[in-house]
Amino acid sequence: MTDDERYMRRALDLAALGTGYTSPNPVVGAVIVHSGRIIGEGYHHRSGQPHAEVMAIRSVKERNLLPESTIYVTLEPCSHYGKTPPCADLILQERIPRVVVAIPDPFPRVAGSGLERLRQAGVEVIVGVLADEALRLNAPFITAHTQHRPLVTLKWAQSLDGFIDRSRTNNTEAPVLFSSPLRQREIHRERMHHDAILVGYRTALLDDPQLTNRLWYGASPIRVVLDPQLALPSTLRLFTDGLAPTWVVYLEGAGVPQPREGVRYLPLSGERIEPKQLLHRLYEEGILSLLIEGGAATLSSFLSLGLYDRLLVEVASKTLGEGVPAPAIPSALS
Repeated sequence: MTDDERYMRRALDLAALGTGYTSPNPVVGAVIVHSGRIIGEGYHHRSGQPHAEVMAIRSVKERNLLPESTIYVTLEPCSHYGKTPPCADLILQERIPRVVVAIPDPFPRVAGSGLERLRQAGVEVIVGVLADEALRLNAPFITAHTQHRPLVTLKWAQSLDGFIDRSRTNNTEAPVLFSSPLRQREIHRERMHHDAILVGYRTALLDDPQLTNRLWYGASPIRVVLDPQLALPSTLRLFTDGLAPTWVVYLEGAGVPQPREGVRYLPLSGERIEPKQLLHRLYEEGILSLLIEGGAATLSSFLSLGLYDRLLVEVASKTLGEGVPAPAIPSALS
């Protein structure tokens, strides 16, 4: 491992601390090194708060060393005024002569302009150090700004013989629980790491789920439910518990939705809710990552179109014999 890789690794570790808090911004870490010694470091804590470069520079006690230092940043320094001033300008102001970057920023208002500004000012710029790790860390941000849709995670648990639940026609019978207490905590961690969580009509109707993060630290995601004809009962916890915002996706021809506190309605055109159209609408609403937890038909619709980035499938040791078949994983992945 080279020195550049070693310090970028530290910057990536710092960036990861912002996971679940910075959206719609990326997670970014920065480390400042002088003569083989880290003299400053920081990361982006929350959207609207100072960027990683600012935090790292603020942490340096011996500011006179900055003109002889290297700053390592996991994402290209910004070059535009948003909620905070451009980080590229700050680097130039502090006369830092060398900048090592993991990956360029795909956000249209940056997209290489930060790197170009630094180079034109005579700064030595290195790009691509631990790029693969940086891409994985910022997968939601990268996916959103290159594919114009959220990063999609499909999640389900199934029996050993391939069923996700027993067959049920109403919510008087509880769904089968496959996950261990430890696995449930891991699932809630995934909820905290995603901007939104989605279920289909039947899952909402039969399970009456909360879809909140109760077993991990941090906030709950926005709850998205598919209700094409606005037929879900108003007594569901998604509409009454007030624990997290709920967005209802419906078809324009279904009529006028009944206003509810804490509930937003997102109309879509057409005769059915199409996954591609749905994802683009959520992207337009600022959703960078989406966790889809059911049901089988909803999961299968995304699987069949290849509209997913991650699969989280838990196979329990119990068998059901019959019930609702689990979604079929594409043969190339199974």
